[in-house]
Amino acid sequence: MILVGNQRGGAKDLASHLLKQENERVEVHELRGFVADDLHGAFRESHAISRGTKCKQFLFSLSLNPPKGAEVSNEEFIQAVDRAEAKLGLTGQPRAVVFHDKRGEDGEPRRHAHAVWSRIDIDEMKAVHLSHSKRKLQDVSRDLYLEHGWTMPRGLAVTGERDPRNFSLAEWQQARRIKEDPREIKAAFRDAWAISDSKAAFTHALQERGYWLARGDRRGYVAVDRRGEIYALAKWAGVKTKAVRERLGDLDALPSVADTKIEIARAMREKMEAFQREVAEKEARKREEAEAKRAALKDRQEAERGAFREAARLRRDAEEQERRNRLRGWLAGLWDRIRGERKRTQDRNAQEAEAARRRDKAERDKLIANQLSQRRDVVKERAQQRDSNRAVARDLTEDAKVFRNMETEAEAERSARREAFKERRRSEKDLGDRPRRRSRQRDGPDLGR
Repeated sequence: MILVGNQRGGAKDLASHLLKQENERVEVHELRGFVADDLHGAFRESHAISRGTKCKQFLFSLSLNPPKGAEVSNEEFIQAVDRAEAKLGLTGQPRAVVFHDKRGEDGEPRRHAHAVWSRIDIDEMKAVHLSHSKRKLQDVSRDLYLEHGWTMPRGLAVTGERDPRNFSLAEWQQARRIKEDPREIKAAFRDAWAISDSKAAFTHALQERGYWLARGDRRGYVAVDRRGEIYALAKWAGVKTKAVRERLGDLDALPSVADTKIEIARAMREKMEAFQREVAEKEARKREEAEAKRAALKDRQEAERGAFREAARLRRDAEEQERRNRLRGWLAGLWDRIRGERKRTQDRNAQEAEAARRRDKAERDKLIANQLSQRRDVVKERAQQRDSNRAVARDLTEDAKVFRNMETEAEAERSARREAFKERRRSEKDLGDRPRRRSRQRDGPDLGR
């Protein structure tokens, strides 16, 4: 069944909503851990206790909706509530359970339930922390679908590996890095089984999760993943072999493991080639972008140097003019010479000119150093891109080699089986013919007499 929960306040509104008479029947099935004996009083009680904390969303409300047409007893609803309670960490918290009976849009009767917990731990006077509640409720919901044999909504089913033929390059690189979790593999098989009702649907569901249906060497129903690993369907899907046989039908209609491996290897080699083309295109695009970036950087830096030179020239001319203006002419200049003031001004001008030269040189050196650093960053970024693309290309080459080897080995295995089959047929034919040849040998002399 679908479980939807959320933290909330609004005790009065929630109680009124749960007791609405728009439902054909409303049953307050359980009030546990409250002093009050009615829903409004129980939720007011929770609100009063929460006032001693900083918690605003002091309730957790959960709706439980079984699939259409499913008959679920009160006991099964309560069991589902208990499992959700344990999963969320609300065990022992005060709770209320309400059942609603109503008619759906199609007129069929529909029964669902609501459970509401107080989040306030009275002993510690703080709210129970609820992390990842949506994911936890999805886990419980998925288990309930599988245990009851209900057809699981596609949005709830775990997709497992997903069909690797539909991977993007980034997804393929991630898939190479992670290790497989047997629990996820088993969940993928169980979900594929739960959401399918025919051989075609099951085959499609398996391939969506990265597995191909095949006929095992020991006359069993198996699945093969992209690495050529073989999985017994009944074992991994958690069902009986008889149920697998009834849903999938004639075993001989399925391809052999060797044929399936060849199909997978060829499909994956094509995918690796497509990835290699994608990497090559990306490398060419990054190379062009890097060239354009370097050209733009060069032009910008040339403009910066030109602007710096012009600004330095204007400042230098202004400073030189200021220094020249300090040297007075005519009688004032003669008087400055007599007093030695002109010599002191000339020395001062010379010192300032040298300081200005060193300043201009330092600023020019700083500009050049900054520009060199910018060019080095561009070169380094490009080198990292190139190295990264080369590493990805090497990985893809290795993967393509793995699939080539897988195809070669599967073809050799298929050929060996065919030869073994032919040899067995020849042996059977020889064994069938041998008595007749001996009979003719015995009959020959008798006829001659």
